[in-house]
Order: sequence, then structure tokens, then C-alpha cells
Amino acid sequence: MFGNSRYTFQLVFLFLLIIVLVILDIISGTVKISAHEIFSYFTGSGEITRSHLVILRDFRIPRVVTAIFAGAALSVSGLQMQTIFRNPLAGPYVLGISSGASLGAAVLVLGTGAIATGVLASWGLVIAAWIGAAMVMLLLLLVTLRIKNIMTILILGIMFSSGLSAIISIMQYFGTAAALKSFVIWSMGSLGDVTNSSLTVMVFTLIPGLIIALFTVKGLNAMMLGEEYASTVGVSVKTTRILVFISTSILAGTVTAFCGPIGFVGIAVPHITRFIIGKSDMRFLLPATVLCGIALMLISDLISQLPGSERILPLNAVTSLIGIPVVIWVVIRGRKSFQ
Repeated sequence: MFGNSRYTFQLVFLFLLIIVLVILDIISGTVKISAHEIFSYFTGSGEITRSHLVILRDFRIPRVVTAIFAGAALSVSGLQMQTIFRNPLAGPYVLGISSGASLGAAVLVLGTGAIATGVLASWGLVIAAWIGAAMVMLLLLLVTLRIKNIMTILILGIMFSSGLSAIISIMQYFGTAAALKSFVIWSMGSLGDVTNSSLTVMVFTLIPGLIIALFTVKGLNAMMLGEEYASTVGVSVKTTRILVFISTSILAGTVTAFCGPIGFVGIAVPHITRFIIGKSDMRFLLPATVLCGIALMLISDLISQLPGSERILPLNAVTSLIGIPVVIWVVIRGRKSFQ
């Protein structure tokens, strides 16, 4: 796979870009920390003030790691959705998976009145989001068994999303002021609210979802040419669907639980990746999508911090402003991304 020199160059370029973005993201913030202190932190040599040590260890480093895993997870889940439904507008956000995860989180947050803290509480939030995401994915899978028209499935996914949003709105209406404030802030999306303990939970739950995605590569490649073709070459369509269901539920549900419902990353990144590498083979597309997703999330985090200002924009708003033009471009071009 990596014998392709152009593809290898593209991956190396994306990797180097990510390194630069990571450095910029660590440096960015209202408190100025010198490059020497940052170097001292990572090497264990030199002097660094205690306050700067706390900022790096408890805020900036966790935020960057969160951006890396959230970008990879949302991008991979979007790629799987677009491929299995053979629809360029499919994604965990549009198809209602993120809304399902939001409903699960809303039940917990609006019921307890605060975002979970600590490892045990974080697991509760993740499980609640998983259940919500899995319920929507299960409904979509049941629909695909009876309906073959992908546009109909997409419309139903949007209806699921709208219905869940309506339920969440009702819960907000009857929620307490403190619970409502916590949920509204959570729903705006943020990478900076993930603590070190929560980050550990997030990483160790996302890794299995990403690993499962690797086992769907062969099946999704075959399903690009149709389910009948996939069956003739020995691919189990049912098994592939189940693996995608599990992987997407874990990836989208976990990110939504910890970072809020982040829109358009799952839709936009696969298209950006296809445009960059010019390939639709999942063996090439999956690694490149991971790198592009990480880069886009780091860029979004940098923009959200408004360099030179003490204000921080909602992450969901930034990713939407970046992703919407990509979706419009895809619709106007009418390009079939799966050929």
C-alpha cells in the first residue's frame, strides 16, 4: 500500500502538518508560555514555573490529545457511514447517531444537574451516550433491511435526528436552571472540558472503535460495488454492518459524551481526504482520513480560541462553518465519491 510514492508523500505531509498544529495548539492560550518551558516540560530538563506546569499538564496537553482522538473518531465514523450507505451526505451527525448520543447524555446530565467528573462518573456518561447512539444505529440497520433506497434511509435518519432533538428540547424545558445551563454549555462543543481522568476513559474507549474499523476495510471495499457483489466475493454483508454499527456507536457516542455534539466533521473530512489523495480504496482512504480528521480538529480548536482574545468560540460552531462549505461543494458538484 505504501509503495505508492505520491500517497506516501501525502501521508508524510499530513503527519508533519499535524506536528506543527499540535505545537501551535499547545502554545496558544491566554497565558503565554515560552517555547523553552514547553521543551523543558517534555524533556524533563530546565526550569518551568508551577503555574505553567499546571496549565500544560491539566489543560493544554489534555485538550490537544482530545482533539487528536476526537478528530480521528468522528472522521472514521463518517467514512464508514458514507460507505455503507453509499451516500456522500451520510454521517453520524446527519443520520441522528450524534443526536441519539446527545439524548443519552441529556438523560444523565439533566437528571443529575452536572457534567460527570471522575472516572466512574465518566463511564456513566459514556455508557448513556453509547446506548443513545446504538439505538439510532439499530433503527437505521433495521430500516436498511427493508428499504434499499439510500435517499429514503437518509431522510429517515434526519427524521430520527429531528425527533430526538424534540425530545431533548422537552427535557430542557422541564429541567432545572443549573442542569439546563450545564447541558447547553456541553451541547456547544468543547475540547477543553476533558480532564486527565476523563481523557483516560475517552482514549481507552475510542481505541477499540478504531480497531474494529480496521476489520471493516475489506467488507466496505466490496460493498462499494453493491451488496450482491460483496456476497459473491465471500464478504458477509451482515457481519460488516454489525461491525460498522458497533464501531460507529463507540466512536460517535464517546466523542459526543465528552466533547458535545460536534457537527460536520464526519461528513466533510472523508470528502476532503478523497479530494487530496484521489482514491476511494478504503486501504488508502482510512489512514488518510484519520490524519485529515486530526488536522481539521486541531485547526478548529485553534480558531475557536480566537488568538489574541480571552474568548473561546463554541467548537461546534467552528466545525460547522468549516464543514458546511464542503457539503455545499459536494452537492453542487454532484460528484459520486464511491466510484
